[in-house]
This record gives sequence, structure tokens and C-alpha cells, in this order.
Amino acid sequence: MPPKRSAKAADLDSHRQTSSKRTSYERSELGHTTTKRAKEIDENTPYDQLQEALEAQKEIKDVARVAHWFHPKDLRIQDNTALYHASQLAQSAKKPLICLYINCAADESWHGTSPARVDFMLEGLKIMQKELKELNIPLVFLECQDRKNIVPTVIDWLKKQNISHVFSNYEYEIDELRRDIKLVREVGDDIQVNIYHDQTVVEPGTMLTGNGTPMKVFTPYFRQWLDTVRSQPELLETSPPPAANPSSAKTDLKDLFDTSAPKPGKDKQFASEEDRKRIRKLWPAGHAAGSKRMDSFLKQIDKYAATRSNPAENSTSRMSAYFSAGMFSVREALRKVVDYNRGSTDFTEGRASKGVYGWVREIVFRELYRQTTLATPHTSMNMPQNLKFDFVQWEDDEEGWEKWYKGQTGEPFIDAGMRQLNAEAYMHNRLRMNVSSYLYCNLLLDYRRGERYFAETLIDWDLSNNTQGWEPSYTVFNPVSQAEKNDPDGEYIRRWVPELRDVEGKAVFAPYDRLSKEEFEKLGYPRPHVDWKVTKQRCMERFKRDMHDAQP
Repeated sequence: MPPKRSAKAADLDSHRQTSSKRTSYERSELGHTTTKRAKEIDENTPYDQLQEALEAQKEIKDVARVAHWFHPKDLRIQDNTALYHASQLAQSAKKPLICLYINCAADESWHGTSPARVDFMLEGLKIMQKELKELNIPLVFLECQDRKNIVPTVIDWLKKQNISHVFSNYEYEIDELRRDIKLVREVGDDIQVNIYHDQTVVEPGTMLTGNGTPMKVFTPYFRQWLDTVRSQPELLETSPPPAANPSSAKTDLKDLFDTSAPKPGKDKQFASEEDRKRIRKLWPAGHAAGSKRMDSFLKQIDKYAATRSNPAENSTSRMSAYFSAGMFSVREALRKVVDYNRGSTDFTEGRASKGVYGWVREIVFRELYRQTTLATPHTSMNMPQNLKFDFVQWEDDEEGWEKWYKGQTGEPFIDAGMRQLNAEAYMHNRLRMNVSSYLYCNLLLDYRRGERYFAETLIDWDLSNNTQGWEPSYTVFNPVSQAEKNDPDGEYIRRWVPELRDVEGKAVFAPYDRLSKEEFEKLGYPRPHVDWKVTKQRCMERFKRDMHDAQP
């Protein structure tokens, strides 16, 4: 679903550009509902409505054919919860298992999905189709032009194929939950819908405070998560791939094999063939590639705690793209960590190495973000979790916006991060925090613009992570002190900002202030667009003024 976008906003397909990146957005793309409506949705969540619809279904005991519907967040056949249960039913009933994926270019445009992520998914789907064919299981690709027709298209196909049971995994964003509600309500009494939790280790919505409400604060959530996994190691058990259909399926289902793989929409094309090759080399698709990357990371995980915040070290796992597309499950990754941790699911500080503890901590942020999306669905509708931030009056600094996304702000750490993003469809997390703070605090630009730009550029974008990462706050990161602390040798800056490659010492962190005028002008690097101290004060005053009496 779109990054926090109003469900009422009109489709904008006719306005889409064919270039790989857009840097200006229609007002309706960043528009949002009212705070009153946001609170109403939180009081009667789509997830609760879906649960009611599922419980109201008629149980179907006679199995005809079984189908699994893949979504963009579970693109693997290994350790796929719903796929496993679909296979179990098909095997016990001695009926064939059929898989499907519906491609809707208009839906990806609505989401803002980047060309890199679309290509990554489509390459992964090709791999899955081959893997399933070896098991005599067809993966059928359906096409849908209008995102409003996704459910009718799927229902029509299910009925034509005489499907009695369809399985899928939960997606926690509001549009996807509403899609599944519509499916359950309109599929009829001849088809039973089964949906499973698969994206997280601990089911979202089950980690509760003493008052019985879903936890929202990370530290207590993390502690309880660690206790839960330590006491329930079965949560990290993985499921095998689906069992093979009988060889007769090749004949009985011959029309369903080898359907043409989906192609990216016109607005999801790379700017050049060179870009496509570079991104594919950086991010090879598929479960096997994810497994290889995780194994490689485990060889250096002991360094993680000490170096994870230094972007020049490149010591993070870079598993985020595989997790967000579901090409590799978090459970399977943690199983590998358990093996490294001497077979223990105790990841608490002191019981696991600092590297293991630190990396698992980052994984738990991902789990909390999904609980937040489920519990406060208004965050999927272009609304901040703290609704008071919706009352902030943002600036209209188009020059600042252009300098930000191009990496020309005059703040080396910020510019290095944006240039990495534009080159790799990825950015180190330390930089994600810094560039977002700079955009909405120092430039005082609507954070939704940056959020959308991330969505349309990152290969690892998913709404829950992006939404929580861009949640406005009073924390204003100082890009100079952040660089000095986290890139102490200036290696990261010099790599991504070649104008500063020959700048010696600490001048690389703030060349405009630390070099003579003559030395600075020779660099060909822009002077800072804004004064950080002045704009920090402006930000604090603006937030306090606009939010003081706000009543969401």
C-alpha cells in the first residue's frame, strides 16, 4: 500500500512519469485524512474487521483444489507459513496445490514502489516459478490493470480453477487488510480463505502492556520479546518447502505452467541499462542469494556491535531487501544466529555476544514496527503516529528540496547518504536517521515528501519500517558531530562526495567552516544551504508553536 497515503486520493497513473525517479509529487499523493478520522480507524481497526470476517466463514470440509496466493512480502517457497499449510492440506486430501501471484502495475505505482524493488521482486518470482515447477507445482501469474479489480480478478480465477481453499500470509497495512476483508466477504461459500502470520517471529498485537494494550515503546517491547523467544524456542522453528504434487500434475495442470513472468510498469523502469546491471549485482534476487549473504554476515557478526554505526565499515548484514520482499524469512535468519549462538535462543545481553545481541536488537525494531502498523492503522494513511505533528506548518523550500535529494546541501554527511541512496537504492541506517532529520527539522519540509522519495528509491522499502523511520520527533541530528562520531576518518564522506576526497583531517566534516574561503571555493562543493544552529532553533519554535494547543 502507499506510504501513509489517503485511501480517498485519486489514482494518479495518468500523471506518472516514465523516468526511474520522481522528485515532485501531486498534492493528493501526500494528502491525508483528518485526525478525527484517524482516531476512528484506530478504534475499529481493519485487522479486527478481518478477524471477524474470517471467523464468520463457513468451514469447507470437502477439498477440491488448494491455492496459495503469494504477496510482495513472502516471495519464497522456503519457510513460508501459509504455503506450508496449503501444502499440508493438499497432501492430506490428495489434491493438487496451485500457486498464484497477481501483478498490478497500477498498484505498485500507488504504493510508490521503486524500480529497484520491482525488479528485485520480479526476478525473485522467476526463480520461484522454476523452483515450484521442479515440485510439479505451477505458479500462475495473473495480470490486473486496475488496482480496484485485484480481488474480483483473483476470485474469478479461483472459481474457474475449482479452488476450495486459498491460503495467504497477512500483510498489515490498511489497504492490504481491506483487500483481504473484501476477499473473505465476496468469495462466497464455496471457497474458504486461510490467512497466517508470517512476517514476524512474535505475532503482531500480542506483545501487551500491563493495561492489555499493544506495546509501543521499544525498550520494554525488546525485553519482553527476548524473554518470549528464550522461553518459547519453537517460535524460531522453520517450515519445509511445499511437498511435490504428483507427476500427473504436469499433465492435469499443463495450462497453468510457464505463464509469462510479469514485467515492470512504464514508471518502474531503470534510468539506464547500466543502473539495472549495477543494482542487480549489488542485490541478487532469490532465497539462495539471501542465505549466502546471511552466512557471510555471520562470519563478521562479532564486529557488528562496535562498527554497525560506521557506514564506512559496511559491517551490517544488508539483509533488509530480502526481509522486506520475504525472500528470506526472519525466522530462518535467526535460526542461523541460534546455531552461531551455540544452539541457544537466549539473545539477552551477557548471554550472547555483543554482535549477536546488537543485531537481534535491530531485528526486534522491525517486529515492533509491524505491531505499530497493526495497532495504529492511521500510520498507513499519511498520518504521523503522534497526531499532533499533523498540525505543523511546513515550509515550501523547493531549492532546499532539490539540493536534498541530489546530495548537494553543503552538509557532507547528508550529501554522502543521499548519493549512496541514489547510486545503490540503499542507505546505511545511520544516514537514514540523519537525512530525514535534516529534511523535516532543518529544511522544515513536510516529512511525507522524504518518505515518498525513500519509497520510490529504496530496494528494501516497506511501509512499516519507512513510516516509523520518518516519524517526526524533537530530535535534531547534528550532521557534523554525527559524522565525526560515526565516520571518524571521513572515509564514507570521501567515498560518496568525491569533491572532498582530498580534504585532509576534520575539515572534511564541515569544509565551509573549517577551510579558508579560497580553499573551499577550489573544491567545487556547495556551501551549506542553511545554518544548522539557526534552523534547529526555528524547528523547535515551530513545533512548540504549532503543537502546543493542538487537539487531534
